[in-house]
Amino acid sequence: MNIVKSWSVFWEKFGPGGAWQRVLGEGLVNTLIIAFVGLLIGIVIGTLIATVKVMPKYKFLPRILDKICTVYVGFFRGTPIVVQLLLAYYVLFPLIGINIGSLNTCILVFGLNSGAYVSEIMRGGILSVDSGQMEAGRAVGLSYATTMLKIVVPQAVKNILPTLGNELIALVKDTSVVSFVAAVDLYKTFNEIGNRTYEYLMPYLAMALIYIVMVALISLGIKLMERSLRKSDRRN
Repeated sequence: MNIVKSWSVFWEKFGPGGAWQRVLGEGLVNTLIIAFVGLLIGIVIGTLIATVKVMPKYKFLPRILDKICTVYVGFFRGTPIVVQLLLAYYVLFPLIGINIGSLNTCILVFGLNSGAYVSEIMRGGILSVDSGQMEAGRAVGLSYATTMLKIVVPQAVKNILPTLGNELIALVKDTSVVSFVAAVDLYKTFNEIGNRTYEYLMPYLAMALIYIVMVALISLGIKLMERSLRKSDRRN
C-alpha cells in the first residue's frame, strides 16, 4: 500500500477538491449538534425520570409513573441505538404521518436514548446528596418538586459532572451510525471521499483524528468545569 499516493489522492479531494467544506461545514457540525442537543434533551428527560424514581411511592400516581419510567429505561438501554433510529425513521414516524427529517429524527432519538442513561446517572447523583437538603427545603415550605429541582438536583449535577462528560463522549462517537437514516455526519462525509477515490486509508485516519480531538476537547472542558466548581465551593 502506497501511503504517499493514498495521501495525495485524499488531499486532492479534501483540499483543492473542496470536500473539506462538506466535512467540516456539514458533517462535523451535524455530529456536534446531534451529540450536544441530544445530551441536553437527555438531561431534561433523565432528571424527570430520576425524580420519579427517588420520590416516595405512597400514592398511586408515583407508582404508575415509576412503572412507565422503568419500561422506558429498559427499552432504550436494552436496544442498540441504530435499531431505535431505524424504528423511528422508517416505521414509527411514517406510521403516524410525521416527517421531521433525518437530522431532527437523530437528535430526538439520541435525546431519548441519552435520557435513559442519564436517568440512572442522575439518580445516583441525587442519592449522593445529603438527605438533610431535602428535609431543609420541605421545612421552609417548598414543595417536593421545587426542593428537588432547585436544591437537590444542582448539587447532584456537581457530583455527576464527569459521568455526564462520559455520556457526551459516548454520544459523539455513536453519531457514526446516523448514516443508516440518511443523515450527514463525519462518517458519511469521509466515507463519500473514500467512495470517490477508492482510497479509504487516509479518509478513515483523518476521521479518527477528528474524533480523538473532539473527545480530548470535551474531556478538557469537563476538567475545567470541575476545577471551576471546586473553586466556587471553597469560596462558599
